[in-house]
Amino acid sequence: MKHLILFTMLLSLSCALSAQTGERKNIRIATNHTDLILQVPDNGRLYQVYLGERLRHDTDLNHLDWQVHPASDGSVVPRGWEVYSGSGNEDFFEPALAVTHADGNPSTYLYYVSHHSKPVDGGTQTDIVLRDNRYPLEVTLHYVAYTEEDVIKTWSEISHDEKQPVYLSAYASTMLYFSAGSYYLTEFSSDWAKEAQMSTQPLRPGKKVLDTKLGSRAAMHMQPFFLLSIDQPADEQQGQVLMGTLGWTGNFRFTFEVDNVGNLRVIPAINPYASRYELKRGETFATPEFIFTLSRQGAGQGSRNLQAWARRYQLKDGREPRLTLLNNWENTGFNFNQDLLAGLMKEAKDLGVDMFLLDDGWFANKYPRQNDRAGLGDWEVNHAKLPGGITALTDAAREAGVKFGLWIEPEMVNPKSELFEQHPEWAIHYPNRETYYYRNQLVLDLSNPDVQDYVYSVVDRLLTENPGIAYFKWDCNSPITNIYSPYLKERQEQLYIDHVRGIYRVLQRLQAKYPHLPMMLCSGGGARCDYEALKYFTEFWCSDNTDPVERLYIQWGFSHFFPAKAMCAHVTSWNRAASVKFRTDVASMCKLGFDIGLQELSAEELEFCRQAVTNWKQLQPAIMDGTQYRLASPYNGNHMAVNYVSADRSMAVLFAYDIHPRYQEKLLPVKLQGLDPDKLYRVEEINLMPGTSSTLKAHGQTLSGDYLMKVGLEAFTFGNMQSRVVKLTAQ
Repeated sequence: MKHLILFTMLLSLSCALSAQTGERKNIRIATNHTDLILQVPDNGRLYQVYLGERLRHDTDLNHLDWQVHPASDGSVVPRGWEVYSGSGNEDFFEPALAVTHADGNPSTYLYYVSHHSKPVDGGTQTDIVLRDNRYPLEVTLHYVAYTEEDVIKTWSEISHDEKQPVYLSAYASTMLYFSAGSYYLTEFSSDWAKEAQMSTQPLRPGKKVLDTKLGSRAAMHMQPFFLLSIDQPADEQQGQVLMGTLGWTGNFRFTFEVDNVGNLRVIPAINPYASRYELKRGETFATPEFIFTLSRQGAGQGSRNLQAWARRYQLKDGREPRLTLLNNWENTGFNFNQDLLAGLMKEAKDLGVDMFLLDDGWFANKYPRQNDRAGLGDWEVNHAKLPGGITALTDAAREAGVKFGLWIEPEMVNPKSELFEQHPEWAIHYPNRETYYYRNQLVLDLSNPDVQDYVYSVVDRLLTENPGIAYFKWDCNSPITNIYSPYLKERQEQLYIDHVRGIYRVLQRLQAKYPHLPMMLCSGGGARCDYEALKYFTEFWCSDNTDPVERLYIQWGFSHFFPAKAMCAHVTSWNRAASVKFRTDVASMCKLGFDIGLQELSAEELEFCRQAVTNWKQLQPAIMDGTQYRLASPYNGNHMAVNYVSADRSMAVLFAYDIHPRYQEKLLPVKLQGLDPDKLYRVEEINLMPGTSSTLKAHGQTLSGDYLMKVGLEAFTFGNMQSRVVKLTAQ
């Protein structure tokens, strides 16, 4: 208490001195093209005074000022754009932080204490300490500004020194403010087989909320990212847009609130739904990272900012190459044996891919995994299917000349399993109600340290006993149902948060022991795709829907926030009306894989696929590590096009797709982007079916980058589900 009294006295003295001198302290968080300016005025609190294009002259910061608002009685209310507004203060709108103190007081007023900056990889980290002037509650705001990529990452840490626990009922990662004539929000809604579906709407007075309450497989209905455009609907190449995403593999909430004078506040956070958090004395509550970029050249530039940042700083092994693969699932389902898999490995080698991936169905003996109703949790090899164990499979893969990967779903359990028989208390389920099963399974309670140890041991044991495993596909097919933790007992409201933290603890342990193990993040499709999880996974599965037409929309949506290197796309038998060429060309714009029975392909189709794999590997400097430009949206017509350009602009590739053209519709040239205007590029259509030749008018010609960007290529056709892949090589 003495420390609190002393702090209150010093804070009051500091504010009094500031009031006499009119002193204002500016805190600048800056990238090459964006400024976020925070200010501490004479009342000692922290406000946002500017977010926009970087100011050219440092002296201009002195003219920025926080705003006060007149009250209805004529008095002046200190209600500016407070950076981390607490509940119960004079602000009438959605707060960033809501705390009930140990004495029951629900108000929080945060005052500036200090800040400091330090260099970090790629930019500068700024940490700002705030404290309540009546309670020993402290909030530290963290900002990392990535200079070249124009990306800012921010999160907060909350702690206290009250004698008893305090309770958090809101805990945002940050708050951002805008003042404009209008705002347009693009959201990315989802469900199984239709992930990242884009829709745009204007924001009106009041609140618009994007959230999820599913706990696990959390992004099944709403993806954890958004696009906010200022004064006009989102455009690919022009206009001011904020693109933001939250690094949290659980429930999230984005709140967009337009106030009484038309200003907008944006609040990214863990969803506090059923998650009132008891914060003990000395404990620190860390919020997820909110990652955002502010682009003045539309969504295209914003995407390129995020993609470059992810490859360099966030995505696991983001600068390393990716493995092509052949998966068995669409070919065999649960019905396979050791000899059959060994034969598929030889097919993988013949196809030219790097790895064979064994999917679901390889485990459990008492309750064999013959379907999705049994076996989850019992991660021992099924002896009837695989008498030689995993070792026989890794040996067969080595003999075939490919790597071996394995599917797991270690966070889940079937009630029909030995694990559930032995440890029913490890599963999240009600003790006194009829159990609801989603996909015949339950979620293991990762808030429980014993369960964390078990999940870690599953993966560790597989790798220790079978060092030939080179890759995991880590699935998560169920949201949390029957929401009760036998472990947490009276602290049930912490389940959603502690469960996700438990997942991270497992992944951190695995990362420490196996730092460069490639893993695919999968969740019944694309229901896990956040940048916290992607610190531990090299890539994610966008959707179980591999119909190439649907995939164009899905991959278009995800590309707004993720590089192609992070997005898995496989050639399958979905939509057999589409040619193998069209299916392969669609998958080739991301991380290429195959999930198809090669026996169903004709000799010409198989030869085409082999050549397409070779071509894709040669194009990795552009597709995997280059810069992406979205040229024609499937949402705006009957065609789609994207191009990628390598870092040195010596190589580029254009993907052009005809979806369902209308009769004799007007076809416009595709104008490429990102090329060197002064370089000459040889134009070559690749991924052609054997025995066919290109009908591209410019095929074989050498054209300048300037011409290709201003005049373009006649790449679209009137064909239904037709595609072109055009390679451009600097001469």
